[in-house]
Amino acid sequence: MSIWFYLFIIACIVLVILIIKTYIVKEEIKNIGKSLSNILKSDTNNLITINSNNKELNNLAHTLNNSLKELRKLELEYKQGNQELKSSITNISHDLRTPLTAIRGYLDLMQKDDKTKEQTRYLKIIDEKVQDLTELTEQLFDFSKSIDIQNEVEKKEICINDILENSILSFYSMFKKYDITPKIDICNEKVIRTLNENMLKRIFENIISNAIKYSENDFKLTLENTGKIIFSNKTTLLDKISLDKIFNRYYTIKNTKKSNGIGLSIAKQLVELNEGTIKAKYEKGCLVIEIEFR
Repeated sequence: MSIWFYLFIIACIVLVILIIKTYIVKEEIKNIGKSLSNILKSDTNNLITINSNNKELNNLAHTLNNSLKELRKLELEYKQGNQELKSSITNISHDLRTPLTAIRGYLDLMQKDDKTKEQTRYLKIIDEKVQDLTELTEQLFDFSKSIDIQNEVEKKEICINDILENSILSFYSMFKKYDITPKIDICNEKVIRTLNENMLKRIFENIISNAIKYSENDFKLTLENTGKIIFSNKTTLLDKISLDKIFNRYYTIKNTKKSNGIGLSIAKQLVELNEGTIKAKYEKGCLVIEIEFR
């Protein structure tokens, strides 16, 4: 046989070996990608392992594993820092509540005594500042709660109609205080969704509380049989700029009965954790907030 034939056979064998090696490398790279994706999605201390003697692939796996270890270290430091921050904020909030309660008690006693117009004016100013401090204290509590907001969500089938009705009833005294007669339109058909009940209650409480703060003696709530929940109230305090920022944490609109705080920001996060959507509109002088759950 000709030498060229042997060379051809050898070339074919080499080519087949290269194709097989290339295929093996591609499969290992796919496996590394899948392993990395699964590790990042789950709370695990697993590392990437490969079944190959390829030096470059082993170096790649080693580099990725070092990065994973560093990422876990940073994540642990972040969680510890969050917990320390939450504990500090909670302690500060408790420390503030005690003197505020005492001040409020003395103010109530002084309001009952005879006083001059000037003294009445001073007491009113003090009362307003105490209310501001109380609101700030509540915001601190809300912030400490929001730190843990990404915890695992336990869901079950619940009736949205019932939760809405109970939420409205819990605000009876506030509606009365601000002379608001709520207009409630809840469909007769039971709207059932798989949600976290405690989170849903908090969503409704935050939105209703926010509506009372913005409202100009008006509030309307609608639950459609499609599951859409619509909160609306008349207000002249909003414009396009403030509407775009209404779900931003700590954004405050001036001249409200109380500051907005982070109530709507937390409501938005909770809605999204329950795979729902929330949006705000400003139509015909009304702030409208719409929520839907799948």
